[in-house]
Amino acid sequence: MAASSWGSNRGFAESRVPLTTRIRGALGGLQPAMARVGSFIIAHPKDVAGMTISNLAEATEVSETTVVRFCRELGIDGYSQLRLGLALELGARSEVQDRFDGSTDISPEDTLASAVEKILYADARSVEDTAKSISMETLRAVVGHVTNARRIDIFGVGASGLVGMDLQQKLHRIGLISFSHIDPHQAMVSAALLDDTCVAIAISHSGATTDTIEALATAKKNGATTVAVTNAPRSPLAAAADYVLTTAATETTFRSAATGSRLAQLAVVDSLFVGVAQQRFEESMHALDETRRVIEPKRVHGTD
Repeated sequence: MAASSWGSNRGFAESRVPLTTRIRGALGGLQPAMARVGSFIIAHPKDVAGMTISNLAEATEVSETTVVRFCRELGIDGYSQLRLGLALELGARSEVQDRFDGSTDISPEDTLASAVEKILYADARSVEDTAKSISMETLRAVVGHVTNARRIDIFGVGASGLVGMDLQQKLHRIGLISFSHIDPHQAMVSAALLDDTCVAIAISHSGATTDTIEALATAKKNGATTVAVTNAPRSPLAAAADYVLTTAATETTFRSAATGSRLAQLAVVDSLFVGVAQQRFEESMHALDETRRVIEPKRVHGTD
């Protein structure tokens, strides 16, 4: 069973992560009717905060029982608690978000200035919410496994692959044997060669990328400790992982450009890297000094 940042420390995480962010992360693992309820809440949080359960059921074309089941799936104690959570989230909104009327979606009517403001707000919120959602217990366990691993393999495609490459080069610079794979075939070949002395880390915002899931599942089958970094703690990728580090990204209209999700993933892998570097502090500092020394002659220095 996967250890998630909404698992062992569930109460801690859920008390701090905005309700709409939690719902967004759970959507991929919900049945269609409940997912419809969740999508409506994300799109209309202010309206739902004032709705009765029958109003919401009618608006989403589901039964009141489905709304109750939705609350239970999210770990919410009833519909009144759902409305309270939305009210608290709305009350905590910043002045900037109020100007957006609750939505950071970019439209053709936005000026460049307003589009930039929305993007920067969404990016900052993604990092802030991710910081709230990280389970220190899970992160500490992953840090321990990575620190003691014979090798670390990192899987991801697209923008998630770029985040994987960033983590690989950081680990490599402190002397750990690590590999990053963005080619699906190479990822499978590498995963097949792992064993119980290795750690496999898979990165996917949706947790539904088949190439990444297959690579992590293969690594797990061969005995490697498996870690998922994903925005969807109920996803197939999370199910294939021993540990799940959950991001809490808020994306805007251009989701495929991976803006907020990329920054949220970087926040998680940076936290992982710093934890590992601390565990082997002297070795890390020596490696960083040595790599800095050999790179220094490659820099252009100013002259007087």
